[in-house]
Amino acid sequence: MALFGSRGLAQEGIETFEIGLSTSTIQISSDFTGARLVVFGALDNADAKLLRQQRYDIVVALIGPRSPVVVREKERTFGLWINRGSETFDAAPGSYALAATRPLADVARQELRQRLSLGINDLRLDSASVPGAFGQPAPETPEEAKGQVNVSIAERRAKAAQAATVLSPDVVTVDDYAEALKRIREAKGLYNQSVGSVQFVSPTLFRADLYLPADLPTGTHMARAYLFRSGVFIRESSEPLYVRKSGFESYIDDMATRYGALYGVAAVLLAIFTGWFGRLVFKRD
Repeated sequence: MALFGSRGLAQEGIETFEIGLSTSTIQISSDFTGARLVVFGALDNADAKLLRQQRYDIVVALIGPRSPVVVREKERTFGLWINRGSETFDAAPGSYALAATRPLADVARQELRQRLSLGINDLRLDSASVPGAFGQPAPETPEEAKGQVNVSIAERRAKAAQAATVLSPDVVTVDDYAEALKRIREAKGLYNQSVGSVQFVSPTLFRADLYLPADLPTGTHMARAYLFRSGVFIRESSEPLYVRKSGFESYIDDMATRYGALYGVAAVLLAIFTGWFGRLVFKRD
């Protein structure tokens, strides 16, 4: 506790808070164009003086299902685009939405934001469980102990930076691939963040508005709320959000997943029938 208090990474306080979601399930249909999710909560046992001084900050993040992603760099050569290099990220969130009471730089130090994976700039893409939080070492697997697989992104960054200085200044580092992935998903609306969208509607009640894009991935999303007091992380609370397909699209998706071979045969037969029927309708003789 003395270590945490001195470094400002975490501090156990008497404050408690819980959050809730405006809905626990979102149904995705063919006409889904995006939605807004309201996260509300209550802060208990807060210091009245600190509340008046607005020393409490709340950051709310909705993290989509994580999955491996390969980012490739393409280069135009003789009029053709070819792959120049690639980088694999083990567990990149499919979507990420964040809302905060103030700019993140005013809420917490960068070291703390990186440890908590707060904000698009400091979002971790290498681990679903974000190991090493609060300065604790990540668990080591037997394979990692032997140095055979799963080299951490921090080590890859160090090696890439070293190689870039030795080989050529044009060598692309791991950070470049990470920034490219974030930039692409920001352009699609999958990654977004806003400041001032967490508001206290009363001295102890707050709400946050999160934007959900039209391409919201299905699966289990996790809403996490972080409480800070004067830049010190106090505690967090989380709630799951389930995103599922509905209607005819859900039936097709379920059939393709559970009966892949049958779905493939049906798709081929439908294509043949469509071509034959189109020839009958549009023939000129």
